[in-house]
Amino acid sequence: MKLGKVEFCHLLQIIALFLCLSGMNQAEPSRSRSKPYFQSGRTRTKRSWVWNQFFVLEEYMGTDPLYVGKLHSDVDKGDGSIKYILSGEGASSIFIIDENTGDIHATKRLDREEQAYYTLRAQALDRLTNKPVEPESEFVIKIQDINDNEPKFLDGPYTAGVPEMSPVGTSVVQVTATDADDPTYGNSARVVYSILQGQPYFSVEPKTGIIKTALPNMDREAKDQYLLVIQAKDMVGQNGGLSGTTSVTVTLTDVNDNPPRFPRRSYQYNVPESLPVASVVARIKAADADVGANAEMEYKIVDGDGLGVFKISVDKDTQEGIITIQKELDFEAKTSYTLRIEAANMHVDPRFLSLGPFSDMTTVKIIVEDVDEPPVFTSRLYSMVVSEAAKVGTIIGTVAAHDPDASNSPVRYSIDRNTDLERYFNIDANSGVITTAKSLDRETNAVHNITVLAMESQNPAQIGRGYVAITILDINDNAPEFAMEYETTVCENAQPGQIIQKISAIDKDDPPNGHQFYFSLTAEAANNHNFTLQDNKDNTATVLTRRNGFRRQEQSVFYLPIFIVDSGSPSLSSTNTLTIRVCDCDADGIAQTCNAEAYILPAGLSTGALIAILACVLTLLVLVLLIVTMRRRKKEPLIFDEERDIRENIVRYDDEGGGEEDTEAFDMAALRNLNIIRDTKTRRDVTPEIQFLSRPTFKSIPDNVIFREFIWERLKEADVDPCAPPYDSLQTYAFEGNGSVAESLSSLDSISSNSDQNYDYLSDWGPRFKRLADMYGSGPDCLYS
Repeated sequence: MKLGKVEFCHLLQIIALFLCLSGMNQAEPSRSRSKPYFQSGRTRTKRSWVWNQFFVLEEYMGTDPLYVGKLHSDVDKGDGSIKYILSGEGASSIFIIDENTGDIHATKRLDREEQAYYTLRAQALDRLTNKPVEPESEFVIKIQDINDNEPKFLDGPYTAGVPEMSPVGTSVVQVTATDADDPTYGNSARVVYSILQGQPYFSVEPKTGIIKTALPNMDREAKDQYLLVIQAKDMVGQNGGLSGTTSVTVTLTDVNDNPPRFPRRSYQYNVPESLPVASVVARIKAADADVGANAEMEYKIVDGDGLGVFKISVDKDTQEGIITIQKELDFEAKTSYTLRIEAANMHVDPRFLSLGPFSDMTTVKIIVEDVDEPPVFTSRLYSMVVSEAAKVGTIIGTVAAHDPDASNSPVRYSIDRNTDLERYFNIDANSGVITTAKSLDRETNAVHNITVLAMESQNPAQIGRGYVAITILDINDNAPEFAMEYETTVCENAQPGQIIQKISAIDKDDPPNGHQFYFSLTAEAANNHNFTLQDNKDNTATVLTRRNGFRRQEQSVFYLPIFIVDSGSPSLSSTNTLTIRVCDCDADGIAQTCNAEAYILPAGLSTGALIAILACVLTLLVLVLLIVTMRRRKKEPLIFDEERDIRENIVRYDDEGGGEEDTEAFDMAALRNLNIIRDTKTRRDVTPEIQFLSRPTFKSIPDNVIFREFIWERLKEADVDPCAPPYDSLQTYAFEGNGSVAESLSSLDSISSNSDQNYDYLSDWGPRFKRLADMYGSGPDCLYS
């Protein structure tokens, strides 16, 4: 029987499907999970859908749609009355169904790695009524995997390290490859590893991908890096499987398996004797093939005749031994030195001690070369002393220098004039004797530090330097004087014996036992009547007054000559004048004004000073006008409280009064209640008068009569008194009423007694009562007229 092209393709698919499913259980026919479907007019009791689980091979490359499977219902009699419909994932776009036969085809190439299965729903409809004849059922189309993905090393390429000299089988690193194929189906994702490059040094475990060393004693110093190529192949490595590769760079890390070795058994270096201390003489290095900490070394001098002259240290960066000088070299004393030097590793690995001692020895010979050296002084610093009274040409001392070379050339001396600019000293060029060239003054310069030069006669370029400190000894050649410029004052009201100044003295000389000064007044000032001097015997003296009543108008400045003698040998003296100014002082004795011109304006004021004075005066006038204006505008109460004092206030009476609205001037409570206690207050517009008033005695009569008579008397007094305020109001006088032990506290009743009392005696009470005497003095005129 001949098969068509389509039938042949279907047959091949069935055979391939059968082969792929070999070894696996065949899927059982799936059954619908829906309840039996009852169609009107008849009852369905058995399952109508018949199909197996569908499988589709991925990556189908044919030109025709790929057959997937067939849907069929037993309701379908083959007469075309049933129509099949497909819905769900990929319906119509990937999978299509023949609505007459129920055949399902895939129209696109499928990839299991993109989607492993599709869930679809099938429906059988009556073609005429378009109503379902079977319940909608769900089924799955699984994508059958094929080996179309090679293994990949996602973490590659790799780098790793392993210590050199490691034993065989030492683990280096593990590599891992992944295969996107289905690991649960066939061998498409089963990977085995192999090494393509890197034998015979390394190997890899086929299943785990662990790379290990394959040769013993791999030496980093011989080769320190290896490049490996590792392959991963699926299908368990069988033919036809896909493969992928990665590279692994393995570096051998260093271990201390190489001892240090000096390239030479001996070294020789030439060093000039003039090389300064701490200078580097030589650098030596022991070769060590190791690196890092394994190559760190320490050097030491173990023997030789230069143990105290040289030392060796290590350069941490280069691991070199640095030989330096500890003492000055002298060719004339010793011409060569021999050193035995050892180099040893600081970190030794016990595993490799069998390779030999990890240290080495060498010999270093240092030859000292002769150098033409400058003259050398016998002392680095000469100390000399000379009196400041020494005459020109006085010998101070001698310096000496010699040529240290074998030639022992003669030496000539000179003074470095940069250190003796004033040319106080001279030196003999041949003997080195230093003498004075000028007069010396200790007070100007107590110590002279000079530099003496010594030059070789045969080679003047060779110059040695010596240092001389010349101390000038003091003599008593300066008279004492005041320690400072004193500003002394005396108050006009000073009392006799009052201390006005304490003085002290200074002396530029520097006696060995310290200063001792003696103070006194000069002979012409010893008997003056104004001031005296007291020597305190402690290098100070006190100036005191002899009288009182100093007046600037009579004499504003006094000049007091003071004689001061020091304790030198011979002693010196001087007369210093103390200027004393007479000042006006306050009660505490603090000077306020000391110029006699304070009473008379100076005629020689500058234009700027006059302008400043006028500006100050104008400012004060403006302030006074502002204060007066503000007081006029401010309406103050007419009654003063007890704490306020009116005796020094100027009172004005140009106020017409408050009329009936003025409640400050009259308090009705005094007329309503005789027992009320009122504070005694003073009228602002009435100047108090000091009078000795008699207290009236009231008889025991009714209160209303007492008040009527009392008010009537005060009204009459106000009418006849030209000094009474022009207030049209009733005044209260703090009358206590009947029964008061104090009776009346008012002094206003004095008009009926002795109103012409004389207060002139207040002027005799002193300046404190001058104000009262001016206010209440004799005179018939009214105080406020």
